[in-house]
Amino acid sequence: MVKENSVHQRRRPLTLAELNDIPWLRLLQADERQRIAPQLVVSDLLTGDHVCRIGKPVTYWFGVLSGLLKMSTDSESGQTMTFTGIPPGGWFGEGTAIKREIYRYNIQALRPSLVAGMPVDTFHWLIDHSLGFNRFIMQQLNERLGQFIAAREMDRMTNPELRLARHLAALFNPVLFSGVGEVLRITQQELAYLVGLSRQRVNEALRVLEARQLIRVEYGGLRILDLQGLRTAFF
Repeated sequence: MVKENSVHQRRRPLTLAELNDIPWLRLLQADERQRIAPQLVVSDLLTGDHVCRIGKPVTYWFGVLSGLLKMSTDSESGQTMTFTGIPPGGWFGEGTAIKREIYRYNIQALRPSLVAGMPVDTFHWLIDHSLGFNRFIMQQLNERLGQFIAAREMDRMTNPELRLARHLAALFNPVLFSGVGEVLRITQQELAYLVGLSRQRVNEALRVLEARQLIRVEYGGLRILDLQGLRTAFF
């Protein structure tokens, strides 16, 4: 409870540079931007901080400006099931915000992260008034559907290299995560959390992907060399 409050208490207005990092803001009309920008807030998350918790009502629509989050849920047996990672440029929870539902998943910081939020009432005002914003949300929902279909397929994959390749392809999605570009800042331990493998097995799988010239391991992250190859390669 203390961490949830501290995340909310650490919120502040966005700087001009941070506003410029928001992909959908540039799609709004000038008067819409002037109305919306002052209502956006940003908060510094510590490792382990939650942005959303299962059962809590939606209050904001969120986006990652820097860092890395994970989306997960807890099974009846108490085990955590990770759906996906959310790298920079990723905005999430639009389905929950549209329906004003409680969250059915947890969103937690895997490392110190900077997360922006738009009040849910402001989100609905944009849905009602902005054509550009509606197009962005429609594209988000379409990509999200494909993402979760792929996630179900990944759950059935037993080959570690194949699981890792598909997870990396999802993290490099240029529509959902526009802030990633060609380099994803991520550690092998963070990948292990997201993919559901041991750190050692992730290291071995990364070497295979690098040998296939699909990625290049660099200091502090991974460089994408062949996104389509990550999406379609078999091992």
